[in-house]
Amino acid sequence: ASTFKIVNALIALHTGRVTNDSTIIKWDSVVRDRPEWNRDLSLYQAFRVSAVPHFQQVARMIGKDTMQKWLDSTHYGNKKIGPAIDQFWLDNSLLISNDEQVWLAKLLYFRQLPFRHSVQEEVKRMMIQENTTNYQLAYKTGWGKTVSGNELGWIVGWIEENRHVYFFSMNLESADHNINMTEVRKKILMNILTDIGFFKNRM
Repeated sequence: ASTFKIVNALIALHTGRVTNDSTIIKWDSVVRDRPEWNRDLSLYQAFRVSAVPHFQQVARMIGKDTMQKWLDSTHYGNKKIGPAIDQFWLDNSLLISNDEQVWLAKLLYFRQLPFRHSVQEEVKRMMIQENTTNYQLAYKTGWGKTVSGNELGWIVGWIEENRHVYFFSMNLESADHNINMTEVRKKILMNILTDIGFFKNRM
């Protein structure tokens, strides 16, 4: 789901399809049920509000051949694009495991992915959600459906405290189509990190 925006942004910036995170892509004037999507957005803004139409346009700008090249180079999940360049991370063509997501986050943090260091730093900054004097919490969320139709929530990233960095990938599956995935996945993540010892100056 939308955790693929991490790699979509990396490819777009590295290949020059998008100049930088301030580059604006015009709204297509289609009114959707997420008001924050219904306007012109920079790459940074679109990443932060997880604007699906924006990143579908980014994928079309990248193109299938170039996208496939970089999925192969990064060994991203099963590396399958499927028939539609603007749907494959939404329609379950592209699949990835938690372990692979953690590995991706770790490589990005240490700038070891096959993209320019400056591009990796740019995407890392886009992922920062909380940055205090005690810790930095960075992640990207995703929300989609499994092949069976259940709700599937993702949250992938890292937390750094006292120079100790901890990478995580969590997915949450629910048959309840009314689940408040936005709140539930964040609450579970924060509870787990708290139990491990973060936010208490113990790390």
